[in-house]
Amino acid sequence: MATESPVSSPLTTTRPRSREATLARARTTSPRRRPRNDLWLALVFIAPAAVGFAVFLAWPTVRGIYLSFTSYNLLTPPEFTGLQNYVRLAQDSIFWHSMVVTVEYVLINIVIQTVVALFIAVMMHRLTKSTFVRGIVLAPYLVSNVVAALVWLWILDTQLGIGNELLAALGLDRIPFLQSDVWGIPSIALINVWRHVGYTALLIFAGLQSLPETVYEAGRIDGASELKMFWRITVPLLRPILSLVLIITVIGSFQVFDTVAVTTQGGPANATNVVQNYIYNLAFGRFQFGYASAVSVALLIVLSIITIIQYRLTRSGESDLD
Repeated sequence: MATESPVSSPLTTTRPRSREATLARARTTSPRRRPRNDLWLALVFIAPAAVGFAVFLAWPTVRGIYLSFTSYNLLTPPEFTGLQNYVRLAQDSIFWHSMVVTVEYVLINIVIQTVVALFIAVMMHRLTKSTFVRGIVLAPYLVSNVVAALVWLWILDTQLGIGNELLAALGLDRIPFLQSDVWGIPSIALINVWRHVGYTALLIFAGLQSLPETVYEAGRIDGASELKMFWRITVPLLRPILSLVLIITVIGSFQVFDTVAVTTQGGPANATNVVQNYIYNLAFGRFQFGYASAVSVALLIVLSIITIIQYRLTRSGESDLD
């Protein structure tokens, strides 16, 4: 009996689609998604800071630069005088004296504060992890400048201050810390060192936390002492942080005012008359707002130059870890 052979369907050969054709078909069949635009969201978040920067920093700076070319006493409209204020500034002996006094203060403050802060930060990093100790170190920074200045004004008072009472108890002569042209600036510098050294130490401590422990382990294997590792490992690797600390501290030191205003008011005989105190007296004591603005612009230029020089010399953007 003959069997009927099954009917075989013809074979169809299909060529594989190319990758471009597949992608093109996917684009035509799937709905298109619009790229998400986060610009407006970003603008919403930065708007408060931008408004504050424009109102309290940018506009006063532009306004101050304009007033530096005018004669303005707050009672009459500003009168444009060109470079007259800057010519007067170049011949102002009180301004140059206040600049020398400010530089003296900055040098004392920077050297002592940086050395002490570095020592405290290294001790916290190597010896203790206690947050309580860190809180104690930061505590003076939480006190306002005015309150700190008042407290130290009472402590250093020549007749009733506890500082001079201790000197008298030890059989030493009383020292007019804030009434002397010799002790005035060093005393003000030490007051501000006491208040700001904790914050500076925490900045350096944060930098120490970022250093890899492996470099210290390698130093111990090589037999290096703690002192040698500090000079050969810690200090070089901390250069970016130390540069940032120096820039912040120098700018803040040049702007010292409230401590001087509370303790010495620039006396005796302009011995502690720093630039900011001189600007304040010109503006709100003599109502010479145009000339005070010129002195402020001169201070801004000085700070900008010092910051650029510091940034270049310390190579703040480089790290030995790279």
